[in-house]
This record gives sequence, structure tokens and C-alpha cells, in this order.
Amino acid sequence: MSTNVGITRKMSFGINGKLNGVESKTPFLIGVSGGTASGKSTVCKRIMEKLGQVDMDHQQRRVVCISQDSFYRNLTPAEKLKAEKGQYNFDHPDAFDDDLILQTLQDILAGVKCEIPAYDYRTNSLMKDQVSTIYPADVVLFEGILVFYFPKIRDLFHMKLFVDTDSDTRLARRVPRDIKERGRDLDYVLNQYMNFVKPAFEEFCLPTKKFADVIIPRGADNTAYY
Repeated sequence: MSTNVGITRKMSFGINGKLNGVESKTPFLIGVSGGTASGKSTVCKRIMEKLGQVDMDHQQRRVVCISQDSFYRNLTPAEKLKAEKGQYNFDHPDAFDDDLILQTLQDILAGVKCEIPAYDYRTNSLMKDQVSTIYPADVVLFEGILVFYFPKIRDLFHMKLFVDTDSDTRLARRVPRDIKERGRDLDYVLNQYMNFVKPAFEEFCLPTKKFADVIIPRGADNTAYY
């Protein structure tokens, strides 16, 4: 593990078609993990901004970002009922299709164009009619709460970042986000957090912090890391 290393400097596109010693034809795969609402996607956005990739056409981007949320398993009818009541654990490793994640990342590393569905948090389902096409890129950011949990997936990353934000800040961010963006009410959000999110973070996410090459305290607020 390391501290302030200047992430975007380490990822700057080098000469001779190489990035950090990796041939440009093989994407530089970066895993970005951390607890819920820790700032993972914001960190990814900051990295893309620093590398001048945010406003580029998707087919021309050299840096792309993929969310682990796009790989939630399809819920059974019984699981859907639990989810509607806030009784389904979306933060457990079993909630994700790790085989599909592995295959997709392997395809990306092989330079294969992939289609990734968006996830609808209001209906707890994948939106197969809203698909993002991931074209071959130089850098691929894969962010999520459990991206370091599965060994076969973890071993694919060339760099691993852990966004380390305190639990009070994360909860303070999650509550308004889930109410405004995901159509939850306050009781639903707090019950889900106490019963599933917090315990799952402590059991499954936090222990993977030790695998990180770089730990980013305070997440995107810590500008010293870019």
C-alpha cells in the first residue's frame, strides 16, 4: 500500500505506445473500491478530467469507467419482493454475477468491444434497453464496493485504489442520494444501511482495503492524489 503517489502522473500516457510499462494494445485496468457513497465514481470522474477524457466522444475515449452495479444478478420473484421491502442484501458478494464480471474484464483486456447495461435503482433491475458500449481503450476504471473481493477479478487489475471515507460522511451522502435519486424514503434508507450496508462493508469490503496499491483518504476531496 502507498499514499500520495500522484495517480494521474503514474497513469499519464507514456511514449512508445506504453502506459506504465504496459503495451497500449492491452488496456491498463484500474480497480476502484471503497464503501457505499465513499466517492468512488467521483474519483473516477476526477481521473478522467485530469486526463482530458470527460468531454470526448465515447468511441474516441482513451479512458472509460464501468460500474460494478451493472453486474448485479437478475433477482428472482422472491428476491424482488424482499428488495421492495428493503430486505435484500445488495452489498453481499452473492448479489453480483462475478462470472460475468470476470468474462467482461477479460474481454476488455483482449480489446473486445463490450456492451454494459445500466442499472435501475428504482426497480432494482438491469435496463437492457439502455446499454453503454465500451470500446477498446488505453485505461479502464472499474469501480464498486466489492471489486477486490473476488480473487480472480482482483488479480486482473494493474492498479488498485481504495477510497477511504469515514462512515459518518458516507451515510450523510447516501441518505439524500437514495431519497432523491433512487426514490427511497428515510426509514427504508436507514434500515437498509443498518441491517445490510454497514455489516456488509465491515465483513466484505473493508478487509479488501489491504489489497490496494493506493489508499485515498477522504476520496475525491483529497486533491493531492491527482
